[in-house]
Amino acid sequence: MSLLLDTHVILWWLTDDPALSDEIKTRLDDEPDVYVSPASLWEVAIKQSIGKLSGPIDLAEEIGNSGFREVPIMFRHAIAAGRLPLVHRDPFDRMLVAQAQCEAMTLASRDPHIRRYDVALLPV
Repeated sequence: MSLLLDTHVILWWLTDDPALSDEIKTRLDDEPDVYVSPASLWEVAIKQSIGKLSGPIDLAEEIGNSGFREVPIMFRHAIAAGRLPLVHRDPFDRMLVAQAQCEAMTLASRDPHIRRYDVALLPV
């Protein structure tokens, strides 16, 4: 199964946060098909620049170098994200949902809004 990680899941994994269960951590370490979207790096960079997220200045680069695979943002993802019902207004999460739908991936997230979309979900 291919997993696409929500931004908070990546951050929890990087910081070994106890919010992420040992079972999920092991799965992320062992699963060969774990993906990160450039939307997550963009979100981190923006949140750091406006003071909503702390951490090292190169946090986005750390995520990019974490060893997870990249799922590029394609035209079809942008169109699908724009056409999603307005259940969730966060553009980054909407892009992740669209990417997971278009690429037949399972989205790993704890965001309760995402459950309202027709997307395969791994609750973390």
